Amino acid sequence: MVKTNLKYNWFTHQLKKLDDDGTLINIREIQSPIGAVIKINNRKVINFCSNNYLGLANHPKLRNAAKKAIDQFGVGPAAVRTIAGTTSLHLLLEQKLAEFKKSEAVITYQSGFCANLAVIPAIVGEGDYIFSDELNHASIIDGCRLSKAQVIRFNHLDTKDLEQKIKDVRAQNSSHAKLLIITDGVFSMDGDIAPLSDIVRVAEKYESLTMVDDAHGEGVLGKSGRGIVDHFNLHGKVDIEIGTMSKAFGVVGGMASGKKIIVDWLRQRSRPFLFSSAMTIPDVAACIKAVELLEKSEKIVKKLWENAQHLKNGLIKLGFDTGSSQTPIIPLMLGDAKLAKEFSKKLFNEGIFAGAITYPTVPQGKARIRIMNSSAHTKKHLDLASAAFKKVGEQLKVI
Repeated sequence: MVKTNLKYNWFTHQLKKLDDDGTLINIREIQSPIGAVIKINNRKVINFCSNNYLGLANHPKLRNAAKKAIDQFGVGPAAVRTIAGTTSLHLLLEQKLAEFKKSEAVITYQSGFCANLAVIPAIVGEGDYIFSDELNHASIIDGCRLSKAQVIRFNHLDTKDLEQKIKDVRAQNSSHAKLLIITDGVFSMDGDIAPLSDIVRVAEKYESLTMVDDAHGEGVLGKSGRGIVDHFNLHGKVDIEIGTMSKAFGVVGGMASGKKIIVDWLRQRSRPFLFSSAMTIPDVAACIKAVELLEKSEKIVKKLWENAQHLKNGLIKLGFDTGSSQTPIIPLMLGDAKLAKEFSKKLFNEGIFAGAITYPTVPQGKARIRIMNSSAHTKKHLDLASAAFKKVGEQLKVI
């Protein structure tokens, strides 16, 4: 007789519940480099799932830069930045990023997620207040929790609600408490853009620090993809801009860009910088090359927007609900999680890889197919995708 280990029953029950609800995540195995077309299950499919906005994830110049750096510096620093993990490449990347972002200084981290976990608890703590957009990314939510500051959520993109909540706090509490307003720049599930100019106006009025997570604006918004601060021409007015190099840059890594005095403090007190090994050598070198490519030309950024607009116009014409997106992220709103899963499965059978996004990534009843455009897509790729969306949409009576 096989003895059942009761301590694992909870996990079994929870996984079955996810499966029954249609929210169990099935992880695909990618068998090729990331590009407009990738290989899954030994077949080629057009890729609309990656955050590879500019097609840099397999760019030959980035690959060559990584290989050359390995020959010169090895693979990994094998230490935290403050002890023996800061190579001349790390410093060069931070210098180039600061120049690219037109900011006073930049500090790099192992990922964009790490950057939020690093920055928020280092600048606010118990007795302080964080005002956070209700749809902010999970990494912001976790960073806020770690800080022990009081978190007050404001309605999505609603600066009037934000201002009222700051007024209420100032009326009831000591003026010595630090205030921090945090928002995503581009919201990754809906593709809408934070009203950053209005947020900065509120921040200046109430002497609050401002922080924007530009993970999905990096390489997408602004001149040559400099991001949301450049998009709104707010250089010097946003205290901290969080960025990632794992999306449009096509590599991996995170950064905090902004006021030098704040970056200097982060080098002293941000825990992922102090207690986790530095970015690996090939990643740093590839990121440097990505910055150099963007500084030279806006061509791939413009192509991204052209592709996105072409596909979005086609989907709207077919009758799909594309939500409130203002960026190359296109949410195909379906509502039901099981419907979204079935839609994604049928798309895959048609040669289109576009994933279903369900709870807890989005709220219950807000399931969708999230379409991630890339400058690497050709017009043929986009037209094939439109035909597949039409076919599946009609089969499932969505359109």
